Amino acid sequence: MARYEIAFSAQLVPGAQLETVKANVAKLFQADEQRLALLFSGRRIVIKNNLDEAGAEKYRVALERAGALVEVVDMDSQIEEIVLTAPAPAPAPAPVAAFAAQPAATVQGEQGRLKVAPRDEYMAAFSDVDAPDFGIAPLGNDLQDAKPEAQAPAVDLSQFSLAPVGSDMGELKRVGSVVVPDITHLKLQE
Repeated sequence: MARYEIAFSAQLVPGAQLETVKANVAKLFQADEQRLALLFSGRRIVIKNNLDEAGAEKYRVALERAGALVEVVDMDSQIEEIVLTAPAPAPAPAPVAAFAAQPAATVQGEQGRLKVAPRDEYMAAFSDVDAPDFGIAPLGNDLQDAKPEAQAPAVDLSQFSLAPVGSDMGELKRVGSVVVPDITHLKLQE
């Protein structure tokens, strides 16, 4: 059984006025201004899909009476057959030593600059890129720049002194003991 979809691209019946058609479509679908703006934007909007032939014809006739031309498309005919083929064999990877010695798709430009030669149409976008030639460091090299030793700041602490052990450091002593209230008259109920 064939399935159909109804699509609208803001096409009007010849002789129909845009404002009248908008009002008719708004009444037909109970649509607000935002949905009407989307429908009449000119883009192809699928209004309804998975309809049988009779349902698709009902939608087409109702929208045509409202002044809108719609496209009725057989959804089954849109399905394309895709033939799967085996993937192309991958090229053998280059040895790491050869890659480090001579990088592919690069040419040495002016002093310390790298000039990229495009290997295909996608890499052609990067042919005019001005990039520094960083190269590849040998295995085990430290890639972080050396940092100088941090110097301790020169601070004069001669104006400070230490108090003897056990001395009072300005802390106020608590006077008196803690008074615990009498709670013997309180009971817990179950």
